[in-house]
Amino acid sequence: MTKLNAKQLRVSEPSEEELKNIKRTPIYLIMDRIIDTYNTGSLFRLADAVALEKVYLCGEMEYPPSSRIHKSAVGTENWVPWERKSSTLEAVRELKNKGVQVVAIEQSPQSISYKDLSSKSQFPCAVIAGNETYGIEEQVLKEVDLIVELPMLGVNKSFNVWGATAVIIYKILESII
Repeated sequence: MTKLNAKQLRVSEPSEEELKNIKRTPIYLIMDRIIDTYNTGSLFRLADAVALEKVYLCGEMEYPPSSRIHKSAVGTENWVPWERKSSTLEAVRELKNKGVQVVAIEQSPQSISYKDLSSKSQFPCAVIAGNETYGIEEQVLKEVDLIVELPMLGVNKSFNVWGATAVIIYKILESII
């Protein structure tokens, strides 16, 4: 497969054949009410970087086509299959009904360390990237299979949503790449 640089990606329009020929990893990404379009675009870049199966954009957030998302996604939003859902809970239930393991990234008394994720994750799986201000809603956390968190060693309570999601997805991929 030909790799495109940022300049090429910004103006690319993939054909159905090109999209079909991308070998996808058995991971889904659920974006849960992401506020910042920079984060949304960066999550699309992550989704493309690891060839995720599909992205779900859930709840109140900005969706493509959006010039702000396009700017940070560098056009990758055109290369990653995505679907809009009215709520994160709807996406979680749909995927669980298909036998997909759902992993939430959240600080919680029920969370495990990201270091333990490789032994507990299975494929196919979905990763929920939560709202930057409020995190993932409690009713969604009750439905997931695993809650995972990153250690926060400084004074800041949380890590940027796209950065945390990248760490977790690459940790899950350790077993197949």
